[in-house]
Amino acid sequence: MPIFGGKEKNVFGAIEAHLDIVRKTLESFKELVSVYLEKDFEKAGELVKEVEKHEREADTLRREIEMMLYEGAFLPASRGDYVRLVELIDKVADSAESAAHSLTLAKPRIPKELAPLVIELLNAAIKTYDDLITSVNALDEDVNKALDYAKKVEIDEEEADKIERKLLQKIFESEKMTTYAKIIWNEVITKIGDIADKAEDASDQVMLMAIKRRG
Repeated sequence: MPIFGGKEKNVFGAIEAHLDIVRKTLESFKELVSVYLEKDFEKAGELVKEVEKHEREADTLRREIEMMLYEGAFLPASRGDYVRLVELIDKVADSAESAAHSLTLAKPRIPKELAPLVIELLNAAIKTYDDLITSVNALDEDVNKALDYAKKVEIDEEEADKIERKLLQKIFESEKMTTYAKIIWNEVITKIGDIADKAEDASDQVMLMAIKRRG
C-alpha cells in the first residue's frame, strides 16, 4: 500500500509524468537513428525537433517537481534526495538530445553491416531506462521492488557497455569509414552509452533512497 499521501502523492505523479516524457524523448531519438541509418537525412532532421521538444518538456517538469518539493512535500531531509533523483533522470533526455545533435549536424556515414549493432546498443540503453522507470515508480509503494529493479538497471548497463565496446571496436577497425566518420560515430555511440550510464546513476540514487526508507 502507498507509504505517502497529500503533497507527496502529487510529487510521485509528477515524477511519473517526467519519466514518461523522458521515455518519449528516447522513442523519438530511436526513430531518428533508424531513419538516419536508412539514409533518410531529411526525416532525421525533422525528428531532431521532436527530440528537442520532449527534452524541453522534461526540463519544465523537472523544474515543477523541484518547486513542489521546495514548497513542502516530504520532510526536509528527504527533499534533496528527490531533487537529485529528478536531475539524474533528466540527464537521460539530455544525453539523447546531445547524440541527436551530433549525428544530424555532422552527418557521418557508417557501413550498412554495422547499422544493426547501433540499433542493438540503442535498444539496450532504452531497456536500462525502462527498468529504471519500474524502480522509481515502486518507491511509492514497494521499496523492495524498487531495490530489485535498481539492481536490474546495473545489469542492463553492463550489457549496454559490452555492446558499446564491441561496436566502437568494429568502427575503429573498419576500412570503409573515414577518420572523420570514426571520430563522429565515436562521439555519438558514447552519448548513446551515456543514456544507460545516466539511468544507472539514477538507479543508484533510487537504491540509496530505498535503503534509507527500509531502515
